[in-house]
Amino acid sequence: MDDERWEPGMPVLDRQAAPDVAVTSGAITSGAGAAVAGARPGPAATPIRPGEEHLPPSLRGLPVRSVPETKPTPLQKHFVLISAPALILGAIAITALELGAGFASPLVKLCVLLAAPLLFITTADATLRIWRSAWAWMPVDRNRGLFRLAWVVCAVVFLALIVGAVVLVLGA
Repeated sequence: MDDERWEPGMPVLDRQAAPDVAVTSGAITSGAGAAVAGARPGPAATPIRPGEEHLPPSLRGLPVRSVPETKPTPLQKHFVLISAPALILGAIAITALELGAGFASPLVKLCVLLAAPLLFITTADATLRIWRSAWAWMPVDRNRGLFRLAWVVCAVVFLALIVGAVVLVLGA
């Protein structure tokens, strides 16, 4: 058996030789220069783009899946530790409202006064991260960059809603 992957007990497969296929300017051509219908370039014929040497053959030539984050956001290491109390305080305030307490309740006001700044700064930090991601994607894949800019708009709307909720509760 001339296949180094073969082990005793495995079925013997008849292998076919790979056709002499080359990729030139998007067209697949054979040795004589004629197009080969339905032929796929083999690993030997697929050129390796710069920067893809470290990728396994199955991922070479595919669209980019991620872009590196060049600069961390200010709260990146503390994001969960800051947002967890805001989550708990928000749950307490929502429970109090569901049980009949109004916006004027001292418990609701206290929860909003403590949680709103935490929620605002973590959302602002996340918005900054999404903004940077959007512009990092623009030269690589414009559609992915625009998609992330749409999320920036959503985050800015959420920041405005946080401010509106604080004004509503403190004004009661």
